[in-house]
Amino acid sequence: MAPLGGAPRLVLLFSGKRKSGKDFVTEALQSRLGGNICAVLRLSGPLKEQYAREHGLDFQRLLDASTYKEAYRRDMICWGEEKRQADPGFFCRKVVEGVSQPIWLVSDTRRVSDVQWFQEVYGTVTQTVRVVASEQTRQQRGWVFTPGVDDAESECGLDNFGSFDWVIENHGDEQCLEDQLESLLGFIRAKL
Repeated sequence: MAPLGGAPRLVLLFSGKRKSGKDFVTEALQSRLGGNICAVLRLSGPLKEQYAREHGLDFQRLLDASTYKEAYRRDMICWGEEKRQADPGFFCRKVVEGVSQPIWLVSDTRRVSDVQWFQEVYGTVTQTVRVVASEQTRQQRGWVFTPGVDDAESECGLDNFGSFDWVIENHGDEQCLEDQLESLLGFIRAKL
């Protein structure tokens, strides 16, 4: 049985390495489709909210790209893994509660269990999207390899996933990215 919320016409599960541009791509798609049609869902949102509550931290500061968030990232990853081991769908169920838009963009899918949960609950309306950027491009965007983060399941869980339905190359070529977004937008609009 599907959790509370509307029945989506399309669920796009976005994954990719840190600084690959997952948020940039999902926000660009939402801005073109409109917030009344398209919801951007972040699995890390309910994770960070619950983590902040249990650890007496500032939830809003955990949401931004700050040194505050980075100071807690490793521990938050471990804590989230414990929650997922106990209940693999815990964060997935939380993030879809009350969502009524027909198009869902899950901007931070990180694990096979996340993909499996959405596929089991929403079936064929679920598609996977991998956002890729070269290591050099990611470094230009501020990425620095962090042991315990960049080699953890939260970053590597979908590296060997297999075939994604869509691959968006985001190496810094604006026209190339625009062409790919237009192709994906055409697919999305056909589902409305």
